[in-house]
Amino acid sequence: MTLEAPGSVVSLTTARRFSVAPMMEWTDLACRHLHRVLTRHSLLFTEMVTSAAIVHGDAERHLRFEPFEQPVAVQLGGSDPSELAAATRLADAFGYDEINLNVGCPSDRVQSGRFGACLMAVPDLVAECVRAMRDATDRPVTVKCRIGIDDQDIEESLDRFADKMAEAGVAALYVHARKAWLQGLSPKENRTIPPLDYPRVYRLRQRMAPLPMMINGGIETIDQALEHLEHMDGVMLGRAAYHNPMILAEVDSRIFGATTPAPDLARVMSEMTDYAETHLAKGGRLNQVARHMLGLANGRPGARLFRQILSVDACRPNAGPEVFERALAAVETQEIAVAV
Repeated sequence: MTLEAPGSVVSLTTARRFSVAPMMEWTDLACRHLHRVLTRHSLLFTEMVTSAAIVHGDAERHLRFEPFEQPVAVQLGGSDPSELAAATRLADAFGYDEINLNVGCPSDRVQSGRFGACLMAVPDLVAECVRAMRDATDRPVTVKCRIGIDDQDIEESLDRFADKMAEAGVAALYVHARKAWLQGLSPKENRTIPPLDYPRVYRLRQRMAPLPMMINGGIETIDQALEHLEHMDGVMLGRAAYHNPMILAEVDSRIFGATTPAPDLARVMSEMTDYAETHLAKGGRLNQVARHMLGLANGRPGARLFRQILSVDACRPNAGPEVFERALAAVETQEIAVAV
């Protein structure tokens, strides 16, 4: 498969071959802009936003995005079908390519609001939510879930959950290949301690075909992503893509077959400088952009100084895009020194 020049927009089905996971307090507007600079063809996700925050709060603040980000999906959290339908109608008006329901987050705060992974215990309710969301939009409604929670049997319970989603008309499933333990483990521990079970997700995908299914959890390299794509319709990366964002520069060529050159660090910093200038002109702060860029130079000479400049200098009063120029210069200077 070969795609055309940068700026072309792939189909949603194609974009799902590689996506960047929704991550609370991380995948905001500035983060998504950076990720889109690095990969033109991947599917991006917003942070999870609750249906209540959208319906009863500032929908514009929660839902606005740049056309440059597309293809982009919004992830909703909630368990009230009518409220999720209302939130879906609002999200639909903003033009998202996909609307996703979170049935995977294990945090205490999420559980107390009765959304996230705890909903895997009530698949009938989730199915009702999916139906209500589908009735509110013509856009694809998808679900992100775990392979199970607590003492659930991941064979029987996961099959039952997936069957209910299919009956409700879900357009695709994103499956984190770990259980979520709602008691006894913190959200951070739930990302690492429950063992990964990729074969269970592969079996689910085979059983549910042709329903599109993407795999998530513990995937850290493009090589690993390619291995999963031998079994799955798509791969979703989370923290690996965030902490080492330059990995995304490989995606368009290696996952999507694009023939255009991957962006190098200098180009990325230049494009993010332009973005930062616009962000500052709107009253934003430089560190709101810079915090997503700390890992761009990982593994290169000068990476430590690069991170220091972005993390410290970008927080100073009146910090401007020249901070990005200094950070790039720190890497380029060290690389010249090493070459000599």
